[in-house]
Amino acid sequence: MLTAVVEEGVACAMPKFTSKDVARLAGVSQSTVSYVMSGKRPISEETRRRVLAAIEGLTYEPNAGARALASQRTRVIGLVMPFHPGADAVAQLPFLQTIAGSARARDHEVLLVTSDEGSAGLRRLAGRSLCDAIVLMDVEARDERVPVAVAVPVPVVLIGLPRDPAGLFCVDLDFAKAARMAVAELAATGHDRLVVFGYPQELIERDLNFIRRYMDAFEAAAADYGLPYDVIEPVELGRAAADAAVERLLAPPREGRLGLVIPNSPAPQPVLHALGARGVVPGRDISVVALCADATAEETEPPVTNVSLEPRDVSRRAMETLFWLLEPMPAGPHPQIDLVRPRLSRRATVMPVRPPVIDAHRRRGRT
Repeated sequence: MLTAVVEEGVACAMPKFTSKDVARLAGVSQSTVSYVMSGKRPISEETRRRVLAAIEGLTYEPNAGARALASQRTRVIGLVMPFHPGADAVAQLPFLQTIAGSARARDHEVLLVTSDEGSAGLRRLAGRSLCDAIVLMDVEARDERVPVAVAVPVPVVLIGLPRDPAGLFCVDLDFAKAARMAVAELAATGHDRLVVFGYPQELIERDLNFIRRYMDAFEAAAADYGLPYDVIEPVELGRAAADAAVERLLAPPREGRLGLVIPNSPAPQPVLHALGARGVVPGRDISVVALCADATAEETEPPVTNVSLEPRDVSRRAMETLFWLLEPMPAGPHPQIDLVRPRLSRRATVMPVRPPVIDAHRRRGRT
């Protein structure tokens, strides 16, 4: 077969190889080539190597349209990631990179949907047979897309946990555990009072479920440790809002050790800047723990102690679940609710452990 190719204004002919040519060169049937490409049937390692060598030698690329018609599969994953005004684009990038990489490793492409069309966008994506499965992000507590996701004819995995998952598979960070880890770190280092900076009003009004899970767990953990706490919210994005929040944070009375928790990932650097502008040194005068990606924590000034959002682990587990739904494996089902355990990384913004108090009379008696 010949196909016309235009290069620098000159029409020329270039051979276009097909699976039939690959089969002939590898000495196998055309269906065997198809099985090697699709992975639908087990093929011996020797045969697989011969087919792949033939493909490389002929520079053959399978025709996506023809393969979709033959298999009723598009080999495309739909990723619904709406971009909202309060969204943290830096935090979203690891999700996008990991999902795209996981799809490509399984010979799939990603169709990114960023417009906020709600349930109508989900119906359109599934109804036009644009993809084999869908990853749904930016999940709200009472998300109108969930009933639609249950009804669409392709598998759907949520990154996020709605109040009622309705039988859908959900993968998310364990935000309650993340809050408890932050409080435990400040309790273990001898703090007397805690303050948590809340989220922007736009995110609170959208009722994103992770916010309530985090804040409820923070308040419960502080109560369990017997630590008095204050919640300052909403805290909007940007330097002006951070300055106003820090003014409230530092208002008298300021007694004992104060620990600040910042769960909104874009906020740590403006808050640290506002503290520094007032001569307050994190790790000496106040302790700060943020909920953010490790890369963000390492780049703040000073580098902030953080509980990681684990975006790559969450995305990887979501894609493993998605491909299991597409092609169930003998290993057994994935958990319907899969919460990824966070981890805490200590840096310079938390005070060292409070030294023990030694009775003055006992100290004099030992000298």
